[in-house]
Amino acid sequence: MTTPVSSADDDYAIEVRNVSKHFTLHADRRDSLKERFVRGRSKDTHVFRALNDVSFKVRRGTTFGLVGHNGSGKSTMLKILAGVYRPTRGEVMVASKVDALLEVGAGFHGELTGRENIYLNGAILGRSRKQIDESLDWIIDFADIGDFIDEPVKVYSSGMTVRLGFATAVAIKPEILIVDEIIAVGDEEFQRKCFDLMRQLRDRGTTIVLVTHSLSLATEMCDEVAWLDHGKVQMIGNADEVVSSYLTAVNEREARKRSAEQGEEEFPEDEPYKQNQGNGDCRMTGVDFLDENGAEVPFITYGKPLTLRVHVRAKKDLHDVELGLGFATDGGVTVAGPNSRAAGTLYTLRRGDSYIDYSIDQVVFQPGRLWLTTCFVRDGQIYDLSDRRTEMIIRADRMMDEPGLVTLAPGRWSRRPGHPEPEKDHENGI
Repeated sequence: MTTPVSSADDDYAIEVRNVSKHFTLHADRRDSLKERFVRGRSKDTHVFRALNDVSFKVRRGTTFGLVGHNGSGKSTMLKILAGVYRPTRGEVMVASKVDALLEVGAGFHGELTGRENIYLNGAILGRSRKQIDESLDWIIDFADIGDFIDEPVKVYSSGMTVRLGFATAVAIKPEILIVDEIIAVGDEEFQRKCFDLMRQLRDRGTTIVLVTHSLSLATEMCDEVAWLDHGKVQMIGNADEVVSSYLTAVNEREARKRSAEQGEEEFPEDEPYKQNQGNGDCRMTGVDFLDENGAEVPFITYGKPLTLRVHVRAKKDLHDVELGLGFATDGGVTVAGPNSRAAGTLYTLRRGDSYIDYSIDQVVFQPGRLWLTTCFVRDGQIYDLSDRRTEMIIRADRMMDEPGLVTLAPGRWSRRPGHPEPEKDHENGI
């Protein structure tokens, strides 16, 4: 049951303590009274544990994300936070009223107009007539469905229904907003409006709990993320760290599944690259540094030509593969990140060993040490990610004239100092 957060926990808007949710499923359902009378109640039942001892806290004014595969319990958790479900065990405490965007447009009556449904849906959400009146113009403007606002909702497209439902739900500034991944059915322009508004709400202090399958959105929007798997919490923490761990687990699971299905003989993995992330359809097995003559060199020289030769081993033929590179400092700051797709090049990797060259006419990195990341990817599917595993030592054959991580292209300096025009003395007519 949802109860208020105690005064001792004023830093938190939501506390979830040891929550479990179980559903009793019937293999042979008796949906009608007649079926139950004739055939009796179904005896073939089993318990589905949607959530199992889940605990987390959400600080006030932050955005908290829930990620995980379909069926991991994310939407069930949101419905418990919204008060739609009651937990089987455990408790949920909230600091104030919760506004939920679980199924946008749910509660709309098809025979009523959009304007009439604003009042109906607003009442369902607990809004007063005065609040709805004051926000009506904003809702109509934000939904941007034109003259359809006075047409029956039954003639609306799904996107128009989403627009109106979202606008109605967020018109009154919520203190706690629960959002399931429902905005995805809107068009690109409307999605941007929604996310911009959510950022504004976050900046104004609204606490947001968000379920999304977009990992980039989770890392961009969320302060913290919880990763659920089969109803259990696998990890809670910084968005980047949790998403990276989740992605690694997904890739490993996919690699094991493909290996079992295809029965392919695994290539022996080479140290130190066997710990690379990705599904393993190919692996980066080494990087050579080549000078202008094509000879391998132990370190990179500032101001000289350089070829990075990235060796790769593919388990099968792969097509339209993009190779991305990243150059980062010891502290993890990315200095540059060229990739082949941006340069108009995708590769076909044949089963077995091959290599790809990336050449630059002049090394602009200042002397020191950088770490090289390589990533083989196609359409967002990561085959291999070697994250800062290759050390790059940069040397110079002369003293450096300028500090910094990189040297800029030559700029232009003025020949002499300039002077601002003197202000006129209006009183003396000068």
